[in-house]
Amino acid sequence: MQHALLFSVFVVASCGLAYELIAAAQASYLLGDSVTQFSTVIGAYLFAMGIGSWLSRYVEEPLIARFIQVELLVGLLGGFSAVALFFVFAWAPAPFKLALYLAVLAVGVLVGLEIPLIMRILKSDLVFADLVSRVLTFDYLGALAVSILFPLVLVPQLGLLRSGLLFGLLNVGVALWTCGLFRTQLAAYRSLRAQGLAALAALLIAFAGAGALTAFGEAHLYSDEIVHAESTPYQRIVVTRWKDDLRLHLNNNLQFSSRDEYRYHEALVHPGLATLPHARHALVLGGGDGLAVREILKYPQIESVTLVDLDPAMTRLFASAPALRRLNQDALLSPKVKIVNADALQWLEENDQLFDFVVVDFPDPANFALGKLYTAAFYRLLDKHLAGDALAVIQATSPLYARRSFWCVVTTLESVGLVSTPYHALVPSFGEWGFVLAGRRPYRLPEAYPVDTRFLTPSGTPALFVFPKDMARVEAEVNRLNSQVLVRYFEAEWRQVIR
Repeated sequence: MQHALLFSVFVVASCGLAYELIAAAQASYLLGDSVTQFSTVIGAYLFAMGIGSWLSRYVEEPLIARFIQVELLVGLLGGFSAVALFFVFAWAPAPFKLALYLAVLAVGVLVGLEIPLIMRILKSDLVFADLVSRVLTFDYLGALAVSILFPLVLVPQLGLLRSGLLFGLLNVGVALWTCGLFRTQLAAYRSLRAQGLAALAALLIAFAGAGALTAFGEAHLYSDEIVHAESTPYQRIVVTRWKDDLRLHLNNNLQFSSRDEYRYHEALVHPGLATLPHARHALVLGGGDGLAVREILKYPQIESVTLVDLDPAMTRLFASAPALRRLNQDALLSPKVKIVNADALQWLEENDQLFDFVVVDFPDPANFALGKLYTAAFYRLLDKHLAGDALAVIQATSPLYARRSFWCVVTTLESVGLVSTPYHALVPSFGEWGFVLAGRRPYRLPEAYPVDTRFLTPSGTPALFVFPKDMARVEAEVNRLNSQVLVRYFEAEWRQVIR
């Protein structure tokens, strides 16, 4: 029985860390800014565990029955917390943060009770030094196991909701196992066993129906029909459709609408590439949807396009789904295109190829993981990959809604010696959107566009480079890797927009 309880420590430690990771990951998916969400959720969770450990002194005999009850509560509350939080966000986003931290505190307090109770149960069988060393060894081993499995197996294969329910099942399994081991010592054995079986049944039903639960919740989260949804180690990908309008959402943030994406991607690619008749080799960083690649391939002189996107699920989806292939005109299947699934910063560090035209099409700098791709360190690496009078173009968020963020990108590019030319275009799905051309020479407007365009015209292009008073340049710091001031600018400005 001693060994069985020690193995239970391994399981409950795994479950405890899993609930913590699931809550933090869910908050970062739905609210953005993963560093803040993980930091505050983990801090609150550890604080709650401390409260639980302190409260354990007041738990009275029979300890084994109390331990079983705690495990059942942890299993139910922890297992269903991700499901409940998802539905709170889908139906009433305003109280989501309150619900998140209440759930974190409640689960944390219960998890904090577990180890002290096990130690009290085992204290008669082991001397104190041996008891502490064994319990903590299994506790840390359980934490190590789940920290490895969570990003590599659980989230990619099960998703957050099913992962939470799985660990809930493990907690209930520990309760039932303990109930069986100590059945001769439990006066309320039948009652506890019945409670455990009921909890097990509820979690099993929810686990089996997790896909339907997710679809039901997302149907309320997105107003349009969901035609594709999947969780990857990097993000939640959702594609919706309303009539002929396809929309891509990453972590609940709209990335494009097929009705006006051509405005964005034409503005992103053609003002730069149309001035480079000698361009033969292009690089696209981000842009796993292939829409920027589609625009680049319109130029017959382009011999190769290297697309570097972190998430293989994105490039696989947009190279296989018929509706999305039609949208990008099979750009990702072109023999001219080489797809690399890697972190862009690491890829630039490890690769020495030069390019005539570079498109930097990352998501907005909503967190530090993305913010590093807008730093002076990143742009120095980018500069090393520009051949001769090559140009790079960077999507740089909205100069209207995130004015200081936009000019921070310009300032950061200039800080590494690149000649930067900012411009903007109206994309109805997003409003005014900003871009920056960067190279080693002053930019000159194209006299004509040698390819077909739906939005851009030579006569209308100069207006894109004129900034009205409410978008004019403002002072901004350089975005450096160790400070990432851009992320703070971005959060503050978009928070005002959302309000």
